[in-house]
Amino acid sequence: MSGPVGQAVLWLNDPLNWTNPGGILDRLGEHLGMSAAAVLLGCLVAWPVGLWLGHTGRGGGLVVLVSNVSLAIPTLALLTILPLTFLGFGRPAVVVALAVFAVPPLLANAYTGVRQADPEARDAARGMGFSGGQVLRRVELPLAVPYLAAGFRTATVQVVATAALASFVNGGGLGQIIRAGFGLDIAAGGGQIIAGGLLVAGLAVLAELLLALVERLVTPRHLRRVRRRAGSRAADAIAGG
Repeated sequence: MSGPVGQAVLWLNDPLNWTNPGGILDRLGEHLGMSAAAVLLGCLVAWPVGLWLGHTGRGGGLVVLVSNVSLAIPTLALLTILPLTFLGFGRPAVVVALAVFAVPPLLANAYTGVRQADPEARDAARGMGFSGGQVLRRVELPLAVPYLAAGFRTATVQVVATAALASFVNGGGLGQIIRAGFGLDIAAGGGQIIAGGLLVAGLAVLAELLLALVERLVTPRHLRRVRRRAGSRAADAIAGG
């Protein structure tokens, strides 16, 4: 095979490129580890805040502001700034930068999920003497699970795709394969660059498909129709607080 695409196929079909130290399997493990840690950190920060703000019915403007500001900050800029702090170069700085990138969809969907909870169910729980915390835990949170799953899916796919930039700050991951290809001349490294890009894209697509299935499984059938109707009103629910 000739040409960069043919070279990429040959590169991917070489078993040594998979099993050697620093090969595809090693880089894949690094990539998944960074992505999982970043999404988990984002969940720990965004979900409690989003659920509580949604429960109180306040802070819709704050959710929009935080989401817009987080999305406006280039991930590559964070990856170059954070290593200059106490985090240093390597995995911790990458995880924090990717977590910032994961926060907007996690926060917005958590807030929207609680605000979209059935008001009658909420009122009935309060009429039974439930405290605010009990209403949140036992009524609003279960109803918000499909929205949480949707935010988790969006955040995970974005993080998996963006984690390829980790190689710029010695963070490892599949992006290291692409970077190593650029270190060669284009004739020798073109196939490796394309192969690395295909691996990152394939992993992101696989994450999207798997998490879309999970989201569908955790969404009751009757809520799927409700969510389709409510989707067009989600932005208004956030902006209106």
